[in-house]
Amino acid sequence: MSSLPMEVALMLGETIAKVIPVTFVLAAVFTVLEHFWACNPGAPWWRKREIITDICYWFFVPVFARTMRIGLLIVGAGAVFNIHDADELIAFYDNGHGPLAQLPLWVQALLFVVLSDFMLYWIHRFFHGGGFWKYHAIHHSSEEIGWISAARFHPINLMLGTISVDVVLLMAGISPNIMIWVGPFTTFHSAFVHANLNWSFGSFKYLLATPVFHRWHHTSLEEGGNTNFAGTFPVWDVLFGTFRMPEGRLPQDYGKDEAAIPKEIGGQLAYPFRR
Repeated sequence: MSSLPMEVALMLGETIAKVIPVTFVLAAVFTVLEHFWACNPGAPWWRKREIITDICYWFFVPVFARTMRIGLLIVGAGAVFNIHDADELIAFYDNGHGPLAQLPLWVQALLFVVLSDFMLYWIHRFFHGGGFWKYHAIHHSSEEIGWISAARFHPINLMLGTISVDVVLLMAGISPNIMIWVGPFTTFHSAFVHANLNWSFGSFKYLLATPVFHRWHHTSLEEGGNTNFAGTFPVWDVLFGTFRMPEGRLPQDYGKDEAAIPKEIGGQLAYPFRR
């Protein structure tokens, strides 16, 4: 008889085990790239003033996200499909279910990437308005944007954003096995668009989000902070009128609208609730 808590514990252990080598690889890759193609001058990423904060997020977010994703899938399976037994639950989600699970894995992966990016585009815009900005402002608080800044997200932002989108698509029947391909891509690309690089991909800037594209999003709200909401495909910004990449200019100042946010992770997690 399988034990669901044991499965969860093993998966969380695997998450930490994967994060460590991935971190070293990304650190090596972006140290070299940022040395030769920096978008903004300044100290290297490991000398950032808030490097400890970003490292804490870098390890906290994957564990939190996977724990919450599993928890929501368990709740969803019980509420929607009336599945409560641990063995049945594992079997149900192990390879996906329904018509979507019958598609080739590469098709499922493509569907997942496109649909999740479309949904996250609108969720991202939602977080930039009303009372939810205080949660998303944590991600915009860094004044020194680098590849390791990619994980700086408040748990509420994660719950209503990537975690919820993942759960919806997996509940719809897409196989978790697609994460073999999608996981490495999303991790690398998220770090890539936050990297201190002056890359814009020329005419291909409309097809795939680049560091220059996303760094405009991290400038002040007046300069570009309310544009470039897409995480992967800038075509959403083009279609819905939020695309911004001025010719002959590079983004410069970041995090200026959030100067009052604490610099350490504990203060940042508590910040939205103190307002």
